[in-house]
Amino acid sequence: MTEVLPCVLIPVYNHPGSITRVVEQMRGLGLPILLVDDGSDADCAAVLDELSTQGCKLLRLPVNRGKGAAVRAGLREAGRRGFTHALQIDADGQHATEDLPAFLEQLPVAPHAVVIGYPQYDASISPIRFYGRYATHIWVWINTLSLDIRDAMCGARLYPVAEINRLLDKTPCGDRMNFDTEILVRWHWSGGAFVNLPVRVQYPIDGVSHFRLWHDNLLIAAMHAKLFAGMLLRLPSLLRQRIRRTIS
Repeated sequence: MTEVLPCVLIPVYNHPGSITRVVEQMRGLGLPILLVDDGSDADCAAVLDELSTQGCKLLRLPVNRGKGAAVRAGLREAGRRGFTHALQIDADGQHATEDLPAFLEQLPVAPHAVVIGYPQYDASISPIRFYGRYATHIWVWINTLSLDIRDAMCGARLYPVAEINRLLDKTPCGDRMNFDTEILVRWHWSGGAFVNLPVRVQYPIDGVSHFRLWHDNLLIAAMHAKLFAGMLLRLPSLLRQRIRRTIS
């Protein structure tokens, strides 16, 4: 296997109260940390500036463009810096860092796969959030004709940088909360492999959410409609792909 050089990729938009703690936890992995400032306000930008003096690499976007745009920019920067893989996590501290070394353990055996987390929730998740995710899960299973993607919304995942950037050259996917789901569906369509791993998720009581209920739900609905149309166009090839995987 060729040499792998992973990094941690954290898109950040106005999480001044949690990002330092998240960075400190991620330092335990011994990986370079790339922060993408998605046009944060001055207080969060100041925290990120301080972290950049403590060994973190910082990419700053001048205006807020959305999580998807920030992750895309971060993946481009990771590729420019020579990293082969990017372990993406959210900036609010919801992912249990103790579960993340298992993602990196997949590098020797599945270096070209996207490793995606599926959440193991505690009591901090609301029923609306828990059951609302299943609408997206069902559409993802329909649009891929498979159950290969156990959870398309979890923000903990490991990307092979070069392969994902080539896919993004063809289709950039959504700029905001729709990115996480769309990139996985399109990766599946391209024949890419997946590894699904559990990750414990706890929503902080004082956590900051940038999910805009009506706006982002409309974006996600439009994404599912677009992907469904794309699935219909790809139906013969998706069926052949499914048959090949069943036989193998």
